[in-house]
Amino acid sequence: MGRRTSVAIVQMCATSAVEKNLDATLALVVDASRAGAEVVLVPEAFAFIGRERDRAAWLEALPGNAADGPGPILGRCAETARSMGVHLVLGGFPEQAPDGRAYNTCVHLAPDGIVAAAYRKIHLFDVDLADGTRLLESRGTAPGDRAVVTETPFGPLGLTVCYDVRFPLLYQRLADLGAVAIAVPSAFTKTTGRDHWHVLLRARAIECQCYIIAPAQHGDHEHRGRQSYGHGLIVDPWGDVVAECKGGDGFALADIDPARVDEVRGQLPSLANRGRFQ
Repeated sequence: MGRRTSVAIVQMCATSAVEKNLDATLALVVDASRAGAEVVLVPEAFAFIGRERDRAAWLEALPGNAADGPGPILGRCAETARSMGVHLVLGGFPEQAPDGRAYNTCVHLAPDGIVAAAYRKIHLFDVDLADGTRLLESRGTAPGDRAVVTETPFGPLGLTVCYDVRFPLLYQRLADLGAVAIAVPSAFTKTTGRDHWHVLLRARAIECQCYIIAPAQHGDHEHRGRQSYGHGLIVDPWGDVVAECKGGDGFALADIDPARVDEVRGQLPSLANRGRFQ
């Protein structure tokens, strides 16, 4: 049984400068931990946003797939988790895939720095937007194929990444697997974020009657005009926004309370009332 737990979402702006990105991200993790967070989540692509051929040099295997232990990105993150004694969820870790592409992997590091769970993003973002933004994630990224739930102090946490939020069946599956909260670390585009970000996150919370925890990238990434919307959010099971990063680098805190999940599901048993259809 989980307990009420202070959780932080980190908001930052990654570029192709990996060391600088890590410095900024992990400094915010430390600050959030010192502010009382027991679980800290960082955005998708926290380590790198830039050209695919440059990213290739930074791809790492996860422990169990690596002969020489963690690479520099995972190693620094694991050391921060250990030194601060926090659960650290890495929104989009650049994992090496067997076919030469990457996996966009959401990694949960336990307070001892060990990988507790890893989810490979299933839905890949291949779009041409009205503002001229063109993103073909599948060109350099391989899809995952498995829903993942991991254990935290507040209870089971479902893992997703960014574009997954547009596919509600994945979120229903995570709720069925026991999730009381679902992570949605993102680098949501500025164009779509203005109209869809808050709506989609609140909808997933209401449908699944669980918390939605969404750390976010913001700003100009200095790569082909790519800009992220920001507004990292935590949404409660009723659909109310209980924490939000308004602008710039920073973090926001909120309590995740499993008793609130039970309360909402008891008041409005929509998950239990689901019918079968063809």
